[in-house]
Amino acid sequence: MSFEIWFSFVLATSALLAVPGPTVMLVVSYALGSGRSAGWATVPGVTLGDFTAMTVSLLGAGAILATSATLFTILKFVGAAYLIWLGVKLWRSNMHLDDVPKANDGLSRKSMFWNAWMVTTLNPKGIVFFVAFVPQFVNVSQETLPQFVILEVTFLVLAFINILLWAMLASKLRDRFKQPRTLQIANRTGAAFLIGAGLLTATVRRGT
Repeated sequence: MSFEIWFSFVLATSALLAVPGPTVMLVVSYALGSGRSAGWATVPGVTLGDFTAMTVSLLGAGAILATSATLFTILKFVGAAYLIWLGVKLWRSNMHLDDVPKANDGLSRKSMFWNAWMVTTLNPKGIVFFVAFVPQFVNVSQETLPQFVILEVTFLVLAFINILLWAMLASKLRDRFKQPRTLQIANRTGAAFLIGAGLLTATVRRGT
């Protein structure tokens, strides 16, 4: 693989990652609602979710999903329902500054990690993306496996940096909130993001 092709992949991937999706909304909602530690707990979950989606694609399931309208629709609605459920749960929570340390302890932080993994993995567009987008940068006249490894590691690094920046931005905004009423607004704004992401996910088509 030439440097020019790799760099083109970096530019194209960076442009695509710059558009917020369901995983970004999840990370932002947790960071706004519970602070930096809660937001950052989701970052490795998103990265693992991306890795899972890429692995599924490499195993061939991505190609099946890309051609099967039924499977795509099922996974799409499961992912949408999960996002909406998380949003409703976050909306109904009563978050205050004094609650943040408790919310970030043990199981709660662990749950945030797995929620991020689930949202990323259950996004059918992510799997289809790896099937349709990544192979465009592979030279079939050369050994393909090393090229796929390079491209996927590159994507993971870029995705990690992207989601980390979103978490840092949201947590810094949240640090400015000191009043319980303002915290509640931030918490419910994050919940609205999740519910909106779920509704948008439900309207996604395979070709878009």
